[in-house]
Amino acid sequence: MATTLRQSFERQIADLQQDVLRMGTYAVDMLDQALQSLQRLDINVANQVIAMDDVVDRMDLEIEQACMRLLALQQPMSRDLRIIGTALKMIADIERIGDFSVDIAKTARRMAKEEYFKAPALTQEMGHCVKALVREALQSYVDHDLERVRRAVDMDDQVDAYYDQIFTELLERVEREGSLFRQATWYTHIIHFLERIADHAVNVAERVYYMETGAFEQLARSHHPEAPAQGTQN
Repeated sequence: MATTLRQSFERQIADLQQDVLRMGTYAVDMLDQALQSLQRLDINVANQVIAMDDVVDRMDLEIEQACMRLLALQQPMSRDLRIIGTALKMIADIERIGDFSVDIAKTARRMAKEEYFKAPALTQEMGHCVKALVREALQSYVDHDLERVRRAVDMDDQVDAYYDQIFTELLERVEREGSLFRQATWYTHIIHFLERIADHAVNVAERVYYMETGAFEQLARSHHPEAPAQGTQN
């Protein structure tokens, strides 16, 4: 009987981890499409990303409820408890990755209605780097791989470097031509959203480190302060 109960619990844990991975994969798809909408200033793609937010929010709620049931009914200990606690923390970060992807899409939708100067060349490179970081963090969860955790954390430094380079370039453009201020502001928002996505991906990686080791450490910390443009725009 005890063996049967344990096997059932292990299946539920496995299902929980698959659900978290599915939610993370969905959020990566949101980010990918948001970057496409930005690159092409495509309103239709931007609208698709915005519509996807309801799905990731529903996944967040369903996984949270599953975690609560496991905690209440199974009273897990040690590693099992860390797995469930990690899932609860991870879905909060994944949900925020989805929110910031929506913010990118909404900004791209606004920009599509105006004639814009050419985006800083590094913007898409920064986007690709952020997307790779998110995938690396999720893969570290799938593979229980601390080396992937370290790679994800290291990639955050490159994201910060892109942020600094693009922000400096935008300032220089505005100094040369003040009429570009409004457009440069939108791009500043974009790189802020990308930088915040990277921070949430690092949170995911840090949670994997905790799940595997039982020790929680802040492996990296972004040096950029919070900007006023946060949350989901209207």
